[in-house]
This record gives sequence, structure tokens and C-alpha cells, in this order.
Amino acid sequence: MFYPHMTEVETSAALLLFLIGCGIILPVIVNRTNIWHRSTILTIAGLLALRYAVWRVTQTVAPFGFTIDMFASWSLLAFEMLALIGSMSAFVIMSRITLRSDEATRHAKWWGDKSPRVAILIATYNETLDVLERTVIGAKSLRHDNKDVVILDDGRRDWLQDYCAKQSVRYVRRPDNKGSKAGNINYTLGLLAKDPVQPDFIAVLDADFVPHRGFISRSMALFHDPEVGLVQTPQHFFNADPIQHNLGLSRSYPDEQRFFFDHMQPCRDGWGIAFCCGTSSMVRWSAIQDIGGFSTESITEDFMLTLTLQNEGWTSVYLAEPLTEGLAPEGLKEYVTQRARWCLGLMQIARSNLGPLGKNKLRFRDRWSVADSVFYWLTTFPFRIASVVYPLLYWFGNITVVNADLPDVIGYFGTYYIWILIVLNLLSRGMVVPILNDVSQLIGAIAISRAAIVGIIKPRGHPFSVTAKGGDRSKVVVQWRLMAPFAAVLFLTLLGLLIGIFSDRFAFSDAGDGKWVVLFWSIYNVIVLSVTVIACIELPRRERHIADEPERATFLTEGRSRDLWITSLTSDTVRLRGTPYPEGTRGRLRIDDIGDVEAYVIAQLPEGARLHLLPTEEQREDLMLRFYADDNMPGVARVRSTAMIADIARRLSFNAGRS
Repeated sequence: MFYPHMTEVETSAALLLFLIGCGIILPVIVNRTNIWHRSTILTIAGLLALRYAVWRVTQTVAPFGFTIDMFASWSLLAFEMLALIGSMSAFVIMSRITLRSDEATRHAKWWGDKSPRVAILIATYNETLDVLERTVIGAKSLRHDNKDVVILDDGRRDWLQDYCAKQSVRYVRRPDNKGSKAGNINYTLGLLAKDPVQPDFIAVLDADFVPHRGFISRSMALFHDPEVGLVQTPQHFFNADPIQHNLGLSRSYPDEQRFFFDHMQPCRDGWGIAFCCGTSSMVRWSAIQDIGGFSTESITEDFMLTLTLQNEGWTSVYLAEPLTEGLAPEGLKEYVTQRARWCLGLMQIARSNLGPLGKNKLRFRDRWSVADSVFYWLTTFPFRIASVVYPLLYWFGNITVVNADLPDVIGYFGTYYIWILIVLNLLSRGMVVPILNDVSQLIGAIAISRAAIVGIIKPRGHPFSVTAKGGDRSKVVVQWRLMAPFAAVLFLTLLGLLIGIFSDRFAFSDAGDGKWVVLFWSIYNVIVLSVTVIACIELPRRERHIADEPERATFLTEGRSRDLWITSLTSDTVRLRGTPYPEGTRGRLRIDDIGDVEAYVIAQLPEGARLHLLPTEEQREDLMLRFYADDNMPGVARVRSTAMIADIARRLSFNAGRS
């Protein structure tokens, strides 16, 4: 105890209050970009993590013996400690940060009057025209003049060849699909090598990613350093990911990838271990020729490209600016499939000759980079599953997996957990939200854990799974197969709580003070599992593009014109606020920089109307450029707490209304 007159619980609670007070003061003191400031608060986090780990190992597990209690207690400890090692590695990585916007500005146009030639490679397999055309139009509109837009069609579609001819862009079709995306790019690199004038750089875009107008000029500025072989930029999304959308948080909670792209990648760049993420990257032509193209050993050819370049002495850097925006997976199945593919690809890399233990020329930090990623995929998600399953052992088997007193739990785990929340939210500007962060990991944990285990044991012979784009998203769809295990564990947790509370036989029998630990743990799991189940109910998607700020427009009908507010605008629909119009009303909508667009009312709203737009071909392209190619940041960059609470309440009321 700190004070003789305080109980152990009061002392632990006082320590938590002290840390919370520090959390209030720290934003005023700590400079997020100062390495010493970051290192200090993360060192404290590491020490608290070690303190917690020692306590867990020495005081909370069952004694050795051939008992179920020992197996359950020590297996959970193993899951947790392995995840903790991954967290400690992440703390070290986050202790540094490099932001290169000023560097890009200083070295703008380092190439002088003669612009280097850039080949923009857009790999495609089964995307529809509405997905591809905005990417093609965006690539053509890039400010860099000396460029060649190349469509790499692994779907061998005649209509796409015709469209490319119409758009005056280069179309490439290969005879087979060997090597998946990496093989597709390599085939095209071979063709480019035979051109009379070879490119100086190549830019890689996924079929659903639209470059902003400054993508090439800003990225290429970092190639002023002749040792830089690759520049990666963030991936931003113009639509909500499934978790944002299904929980109704698309305007108040960032997409799941924001923490990685906006915070972890700049920190990795601080250590020189930022890695390629496929789309939205640029590579020096001489560097890609030096390594013989993209490796096909892994289905995540992007990370493999980084290691291959680093193995030959090239460096990779990261520019944290919103220079592209793309389509996030719209369905949960696609979302989970994509992340399981990333996990599997990383396991293939770990088992390759460029893995942490491979015989190669990689630096120690590059090996550490791969090991850190392996720990993330291999420990985080199995531990997330364990955290919701293991409390059931107590309720149904009277097995105490964590034998701890409440004051110790508060003093050791509580202080560590609160400090981590304070530090991560300070460094990421409030992006780590308890429960929601757990849900984003739990929802794909089963598939990702399976991919991690299978990939590390059998890295070869797995097909490349393409993330599906588009499709009908106009109805409520319940993802029963994804929901079933979470609903089952939720039911068992609730049943266990009822048994524990009302049954004399199982009422916290021998857990002592630990009963409060398992009670709180189970209640928290009920909340997480309930939100996860709700997230498995996919809501209709009527509009894919997250709307910009409201703006003025004029609707002209039969000689009359009224100034209204545009509150939602896509390439073919618009929502107006100001004056209701009856359904069927025809007219012209005057939009800044677009002109007068033919339109008619498809729905009368209490404060306005929804219109269907009938743009000309030129206006349609102008609308696409306005939505996707302007140099701005789409979506939500940080948590808006008040709006998030309101959105959650609205989502729960939607569920209640449906029931």
C-alpha cells in the first residue's frame, strides 16, 4: 500500500486515478513528433507490461500438475504472453516517427525541366466498368505529363480492350494467369523493357484505387535520393468499411486501416522498415530491373517486393499524404477474406529465403520487421478468440484460469491497460477505442488464425483470393456463418452468468475474490460479442462515396431557379435540402465546376428531394474527377466521440425497430 489508512482496492484505484490525471496533462506536454517524448511514454508502457507479465507468471496461474486447471491456466498465459511480445515490439517501433511532407516539398521537381517517364500499371481481374473507369480517368488526369497508363487485364475481356482504346490508354493481356498479380505485373514489365523508351519509374494502382492529381509529383519527389527504390503512400477509402457501415459509424469512426497507414507506417519509416502495400506505390525502374521483377513466392507480393529491394541495398520510404483513394471491401466476407490473404502471404514470406531466419543480406531491422508482422498475425487473433472463450471454463467447469485478487488485477492489469490506452490515443490522436477495437479484431479472428497456422505449417499451394468489388448491396444481409460462432459464445456467456449468479452449485464456488475478475471479464465479453453480432448484420449501401461538406447548387425547373444545399452527391444521384419537389419533377442542376446537369426527382423528402442525374459523357468524367481525384482526404481521419455515441444509439434503435 502507498498509505496505511487505505485499503488495497483504494490504493489501486488511486493509482488508476493518478494515471488518468497524467492522461489529461500529457497532451499539453508531449510532442507527438519528438522521438524522446515518444520513447519516454512508450518505455513506461513497456515497463508496466513487464511488471504485469511478471505478476501473471508468478502469481496468477495454477500450480504444475496433470490437471485441467493447469492446462487451461498456462495455455491462456501462453496466448497472452505471446501477444504481449508482439505489443512490446510495436512499442519499440512506435518510439520513432518520420514524416516526409516537408522533404517532398523541398525536393519537388528535382528532375528539372525534363519530366521522368512514368508507367502507371493498373492490374485488374474481374472488376466491372464502373469500378475501372474512375481509376482510368483519374490516372489520365494526373498532373505529371510524361506518363503512360497501362491496363493489365488478367480477365482477358474484350469490352475492356475496347474501353481502353476509347480512352487512348494501353491495354495488356497475357495468355495465362500464372503468378497471379505479381505474374501479371512481371509480364507487363517484360513488354515495357522492349519499348523504344523505357520508363524511369512505375506506379502501381489496384483497379479500384483512384490517384489524386498530385500522386506522381509528390511521390516522385522522394526519389531525389538515388538509394530510394520504392515510395509507398497511404491507402484511403471513399466508402465505409463493413464495420464502420454495419455499426452506422461511417461519419464518426475511422476505417480499420487508418491506424496502420496514418501512424504505424510513419513509425516504421522512422526505423527504415516501411513496406510496400501494393497499390498507391511507386518503384524506380532501375531498382525493379535490378531485382528481376516482382517475386511470386508469396501472395502478398508487395511486402515481398520491399524485402527483395532491401536485400539488394535499395531503401523504401513512406509519404503520409492522402494521394489515392479506393474502394474498401463492402461486405464482411470480402473484408475477412482480404485480411486472411494478407496473413497467409506474410506467413509465406516468413518461411521463404527472405524470412527472419533465412540466409540473405537483409539487415537485422528488416528481419525484425518480418518477425514483428508474424507475431501480429500469429498471436493477436488467437488471443482475441481465447479472451472470449476461456471465461466459459469457469462458468461451466469451475476452472479458474486467472487466480487473482481484485486489488492486484486493478494494480497490475488496470494500470498497464489504462496507460496503454492513454499513450496509444495520444500518439494516434484518439483512434484506439475499446470494444470497437476488439470487435474489428474478433470479427476476422477465426479465419485469420486458421490462415496463420496453415500458412506457417504449409506455406505453398494456396490459391490467390481476389477481393470481390461491387455487387448488389441494396438489401439487409445477415452473415449467418460469420455470426454463428460469436452468437454461440455470447449465448453461452450469458447462460454462464445466469448460472453463476443464481445457482448455488456454481455461484463463484472457489474463486474467492477472483469471482469479481471473471464477472467483469464476462460482462465485457458480452458487450464485445453483442457488437460483433450486430456488425454481422450488413446494412444496405445506397451511396458508396462518403459525402463532402454541404455546398450550394441551383435547381432550374420551368424557368424558375432556387438555390439549395447539396447534402449528398454521387456520380448519378444527388440529395438536395431546402425546398421539397414532387417526384417526377425535371430540370437542370447547376453545380460549380460541372455546369448544368440534366436531372429529375426520384423521391420527395421532408426537407428537399433526391434527384437522379443524367450527365453527359464529359460531365460524368468531371464528376468522377471531383469525387475521387481532388487532393483531399476522404472519409474520417479521427474519432468524433460525441457523434460516435449518437451513431451507436441510432444503430441500436434501428435494430430495435426491426425486431
